[in-house]
Amino acid sequence: MGQATHVLAIDQGTTSTRSILFDATARPVATAQREFAQHYPRLGWVEHDPEDIWRDTLVTAREAIARGGVPARDIAAIGITNQRETVVVWDRATGTPIYPAIVWQDRRTADVCQSLKAEGAEQMVRDKTGLLLDPYFSATKIAWILDTVPGARARADKGELAFGTIDCFLLWRLTGGAVHATDVTNAGRTLLYDIRRQDWDDALCRLLRVPQAMLPEVHDNSHVFGTTAPGLFDVPIPIAGMAGDQQAALFGQACFARGMVKSTYGTGCFMLLNTGDTAIASDHRLLTTPAYRLNGQMTYALEGSIFVAGAAVKWLRDGLGVITSAHQTHDMATEVPDSHGVYMVPAFVGLGAPHWDPDARGLITGLTLGATGAHLARAALEAVGYQTLDLAQAMVADGGAAPATLRIDGGMAANDWLCQFLADMLETPVERPTHLETTALGAAFHAGLATGVWPDLDALSQTWRRGACFEPRMGASDRAALIAGWHAALRKALSTD
Repeated sequence: MGQATHVLAIDQGTTSTRSILFDATARPVATAQREFAQHYPRLGWVEHDPEDIWRDTLVTAREAIARGGVPARDIAAIGITNQRETVVVWDRATGTPIYPAIVWQDRRTADVCQSLKAEGAEQMVRDKTGLLLDPYFSATKIAWILDTVPGARARADKGELAFGTIDCFLLWRLTGGAVHATDVTNAGRTLLYDIRRQDWDDALCRLLRVPQAMLPEVHDNSHVFGTTAPGLFDVPIPIAGMAGDQQAALFGQACFARGMVKSTYGTGCFMLLNTGDTAIASDHRLLTTPAYRLNGQMTYALEGSIFVAGAAVKWLRDGLGVITSAHQTHDMATEVPDSHGVYMVPAFVGLGAPHWDPDARGLITGLTLGATGAHLARAALEAVGYQTLDLAQAMVADGGAAPATLRIDGGMAANDWLCQFLADMLETPVERPTHLETTALGAAFHAGLATGVWPDLDALSQTWRRGACFEPRMGASDRAALIAGWHAALRKALSTD
């Protein structure tokens, strides 16, 4: 490995695919990115074309290598991180998907989940997987494809079809079909994997009607899964790290100690608390999930998932035309003294943690003739802070310690106004790293650990650099009044109210 000091990270997200080349100091050397089409065939349905994702992965990987001016032989490994829970089912013989990818946001199986809950199945699912019965997760999507595509279920039973989350599909394609495998963090989001036994579970597969013959092998996050097929790059490159995007961000933020917390602000918002080797069962509807597994040793996390964060800003831009760029929200929030009593509950696809109400719908409340676009922009940002507070309070109630600091990342973390509001709501210092691409960096860290670019977690921690710190400064009475207004708005959005 003497000369190979760079790592290529593939960050396959919900709306775009990025490839970032990192050097041995964990600094990004070159980046390439492509947005791809979102498909909404019916209300509540969200699909991607897996061929779009594969094409963009290859194009951006080659572009990043070319822009970095680094020969392929100097790249020690490739790491993959991905939008989790999104489902691809493909033909093992041809590698061709039999149906579009069903995205994590998709709600088409809500009725199936409701039926299973009514039958009393959720407790078993929670005990084994740490998850809830929700259409967010993979298994009911897989079963839907098998039931909908003619002949698919019979073919799956015979072992002719393969299932994978996006990481698994990309690994299959990158290795020319030689490797069908995933990692513990992605396996742990399917509803089919027992996170304590660390294996696929027969009872869950029967309950959710997914043949085990479809499922990939499961490995540590830092693991040489395979090498790229001839012709993809100038030389074969090991694929040596994989992790779901939120766990990759936790790793990229160097949150290796029990009690450390990160929150990522992208399309949604995802807060993860490192709970060490203990899988804490949540009493407040958070998820218990693998954080990473190294050398066979599992580290767990408590996770709170907010479905809509940056997506609300995107809606202001594309749906309402209130803004033309997401960056405008910072100045708009600053130009008004307060939200004018306006609250946005962004339940556009239901509410995630800690409510898990798939039937909740978004609302804006408190509107008067004095409300402006700036107040709407501010309300969208404030909603991110309120929802983050809900998650943090649930984590403490579940037995997690209140975080000493919150490390944040993702596109929205570039917004200073939002960062300050988060610090004020959580009454906790908010740390933003120098480089916000921590999801990709986490994948690079895993791949580099497996191939000797970095020797251990201490070496990774030393690469982390704080770019800014936001200290709480809001008065207690102002904070309490804002939170009370949020709770009132939230009650109106919940479908049970």
